Amino acid sequence: MNSPFDKRKYKRLLEGLEASEVLISKCLQQNDFRLESSFWIQQNIVQLKTMKGMDIIDFVQYGTSKELNEEKEGYPILRLNEFNSRFIDIPNKYCKLISKDEYESLKLKQGDVLICRTNGNPNLVGRSALVLENTEYAYASYLFKIRPKTEIINSSTLVAFLSCKYGRNEIDKYSMTSNQTNFSPAKFKEIDIPIFNKSFNSKIEGLYFTAHKHLGKAVSFYHHAENLLLEAIGLKDFTPNNANVNVKTFKKSFGSTGRLDAEYYQEKYEDYEKLVKKYINGYEPLGVACEIKDNNFSPENEIEYQYIELADIGKSGNITGCTTAQGKDLPSRARRKVNANDVIVSTIEGSLSSCALVPHNYDDALCSTGFYVINSLKINSETLLVLIKSEPLQNLLKQGCSGTILTAISNTEFSNIPIPLIDASIQRQIADLINKSFVLRKESENLLEEAKAMVEREIEGLDSSEVKNG
Repeated sequence: MNSPFDKRKYKRLLEGLEASEVLISKCLQQNDFRLESSFWIQQNIVQLKTMKGMDIIDFVQYGTSKELNEEKEGYPILRLNEFNSRFIDIPNKYCKLISKDEYESLKLKQGDVLICRTNGNPNLVGRSALVLENTEYAYASYLFKIRPKTEIINSSTLVAFLSCKYGRNEIDKYSMTSNQTNFSPAKFKEIDIPIFNKSFNSKIEGLYFTAHKHLGKAVSFYHHAENLLLEAIGLKDFTPNNANVNVKTFKKSFGSTGRLDAEYYQEKYEDYEKLVKKYINGYEPLGVACEIKDNNFSPENEIEYQYIELADIGKSGNITGCTTAQGKDLPSRARRKVNANDVIVSTIEGSLSSCALVPHNYDDALCSTGFYVINSLKINSETLLVLIKSEPLQNLLKQGCSGTILTAISNTEFSNIPIPLIDASIQRQIADLINKSFVLRKESENLLEEAKAMVEREIEGLDSSEVKNG
């Protein structure tokens, strides 16, 4: 005997489930005919007036896909690596293959918002950064820039929204995933963006401007520490020999180093090594001056860990964030345990400057095996950080890299890098400057978190007077 359909009972059964009932006609209204469940169960913004991304854009543009170089040839090209918190930093790579006209069209201007379009890590897709002043930088093709209609939403508020959990929901909902996750300008145009009144926009903008000011002071303190170190080791008036030819006997080349690659024997590397070794206070191989913590750690399946990877390293030696997950969900490369005041150093050529000082809130965190973890009783952690990121050490690290598919520096080469034993008084000054830099950077991050929390609170419990009418 067939029982009649009980609609109320059916709805009760659905309550509490991560499920959603959707009419096929609604699916057909989507441009891409989205059928995956995650698209329909993502949390939507329903508490206030919203507009589609296409309605708040004044301008949108992809970056350049031309080959980049590290020799500073051509025009500076900003990448995701140079996103500094919610702002942009100075590019490390250049492009000599784009025309002057193309460069001019790609130059970042005040009020632009840069968004990561595609990445192998889904958490990085949709990450945004605010441009607060006119620059001389273009940007890479896996980013796109937009200029919002400021009469609807200003750039600061847009970045704050994209960074909050509701913005993240919209990005995840409309992203497309195959080998890599993609959030294109076309998908940005489909997301729902809440509309706030001018007063609220101004408050968020004020927080972003103050955060950027603190960040600028933090960078200034770091540069002061860097200059103090470079002057101490004699780099102030130093110019390496950039000749691309060097003649060596077999005994002084392969016979002693085991290396046949011509890059290894460039004279500039010899000049940097001599500079370090003639430091008045002496030097030691890194493996002698420092402890290299290279033992692997096996995370327990049900224990939650903080995991630091390459994308979490800021340009000034700070850790910008981490992934929190149980051991069973961590990648196989999450095998190095770090402690407060350790310094982590990327092993990969092209990312050797991705070094960071581990703060107390990351004590006992895990990092990727793509890092070396070091500390020293002879050099304080702040000075060690600045040393590793300095011009002489970065060049010596690059010289030590080898490999084909993935070029990296081996443990042996890393251990043999000469480290100057910086005078104790200079070390104390550097430590003071770096600590001041980190305090200001933390204040900047707190302001950005406050802006994000404000946006979330407005979305969750917005008074009707806060919603832009019309």
